[in-house]
Amino acid sequence: MGRHSLPDDYGAGAADPRARARRRTVAIATVLVLTVAAGTAAAVRGGLLSFGSSCRDHAVRLKIAASPDVAPALRAAADEARTKNITSDGHCLDIHVTARDAYQVTEALLSGRKSDIQAWVPDADLWVRRVTAEARATQLTRAGNVASSPVAVAVVPTAAQALGWPDKTYTWTELAGAPLRDDRLKLGTADPARSATGLLALTRLTSATAQVKGGDTRGAAMAKALSQRTADSDSQVLKTLPRSGAGQGDPKRNEALILSEQAAFTHNASAGSDQKLDLFYPKDGSPRLDYPFTLVDQPRLSTDESRAALRFMTLLEQPEGTRILQKHGFRIDDEDASDTVVTAAGGRSPQPYQEPAPEPASEKALQESLGTWTITVQSARITTVVDASASMSEAVPGSGRSRMDVTKASLLQALATFTPDDEIGLWDFSTELDADRDYRVLVPTGRLGDRRGGGTQRDRLSAAFSALEPVRGGATGLYDTTLAAYQAATASYVKGKFNALVILTDGVNQDPGSISRSTLLTRLRKLADPQRPVPLIMIAVGPEAHQREAERIAGATGGSGHQVDDPAQIHSVILKAIVEAGSRR
Repeated sequence: MGRHSLPDDYGAGAADPRARARRRTVAIATVLVLTVAAGTAAAVRGGLLSFGSSCRDHAVRLKIAASPDVAPALRAAADEARTKNITSDGHCLDIHVTARDAYQVTEALLSGRKSDIQAWVPDADLWVRRVTAEARATQLTRAGNVASSPVAVAVVPTAAQALGWPDKTYTWTELAGAPLRDDRLKLGTADPARSATGLLALTRLTSATAQVKGGDTRGAAMAKALSQRTADSDSQVLKTLPRSGAGQGDPKRNEALILSEQAAFTHNASAGSDQKLDLFYPKDGSPRLDYPFTLVDQPRLSTDESRAALRFMTLLEQPEGTRILQKHGFRIDDEDASDTVVTAAGGRSPQPYQEPAPEPASEKALQESLGTWTITVQSARITTVVDASASMSEAVPGSGRSRMDVTKASLLQALATFTPDDEIGLWDFSTELDADRDYRVLVPTGRLGDRRGGGTQRDRLSAAFSALEPVRGGATGLYDTTLAAYQAATASYVKGKFNALVILTDGVNQDPGSISRSTLLTRLRKLADPQRPVPLIMIAVGPEAHQREAERIAGATGGSGHQVDDPAQIHSVILKAIVEAGSRR
């Protein structure tokens, strides 16, 4: 068939009625994109069972990387396609599926290097968003979603009975708070930095606690408790359950886990009767793993490869494909949970397993949750350096407040996310500030929980943030300040903590008597030590600030430069930068 024809038998055959949800809408939209890319002007839908005996001589070979939980189902579907000689434009489908953790594939795609795979099925769209947000990353093209699975809390039977399963229902904060109320119940999770299950649950927790008085402190306490019982991956966290006939009450073992319904299904399928898990579905909403099917670097794929990948994805929507997915514990339609899957996973009415999924978490919410987690797990040592030049008195459009006022509010918000074990300090800088120096130390970097005099380090920082004021007639003494602050940060490096220097400025260097930029960069590179990393996070605030300048200076230390138009964005950017720097360690 020519380049302008459609894959074999599109439009033939009836689709499974349970595939009526958003997956089909997305898939049809993607078909339009892909067919236009191939020069085709028609929209298509429907089945794909097409057979042939000689097609194997000209098979289209595809490599697909898939999240380990969904990889077995995709392999079974690929075997089905080979067994039944399913074709795409007369070519058999020769699909090879490799199980790879989504965070590992994400890191590889973010590098922008040529990939050895043609398609990728991670467990959640958040990984795809992370890649597509970076201009230099490998291009991804969404082609629909192949399955879904809600995130819930799985509990061993004895603990579930004590919590009132299945009749009693809980919110996320109530379930996560149970270990804080009763030390006998241990709740474990996969690392949110490496697990979509862990991150989606953490984001639900942090957003829920933020709505109540004292929520920041409570959220930090929950994150700290979870961080102490974290495994590297979803499969690893299952190994922390009590062993058969032993381990009950063992402080090293978890009686409850944050898991997807599918992970609980798979565990229960091979567990003994005393090891099967009961599932609590939080009544304030279970976020979903949504298994997006994406083409990798689609412009480099041949027309046959693109169409074969789409053909394989559509196979998963046909009756045989949905049977395979449900056999492996996945939901096909968010609006119609399979009672068979739910029961096998440990769910039972009146647990709210039929409740619709909440709105997907925003990228901002995910980044803030991950940033808070990074700080909580690692403990941080961060010196913050704030521009106090006269331009910080200028108004932020539409706010009725100055840049400095909004900056102070954002810094106070960021301070609330740090724990008593974190070490934070504060400098400010401007010409005409401290005799012949452009900077001064307002609060030396120290542990937030430490007491001295009448209050804690947190109290002193809160007061110092609130007292920041622009210097009348002051200009931006950026270069000398950056070098002095970085020298101090590297000299006071603390092993085992996340060490960083954060500089906020609304302009470029305006001190004619300072060192040059080339001298600054040379000296920063000499100070930077990969064995004792102290990334510089430089945030350019306002329209006069230069992101490229910030990126160049911060890059000399292995850090990152950012630009925000509104100082209110500072809190989110700091957390995002901490996540990025932490992931490179």
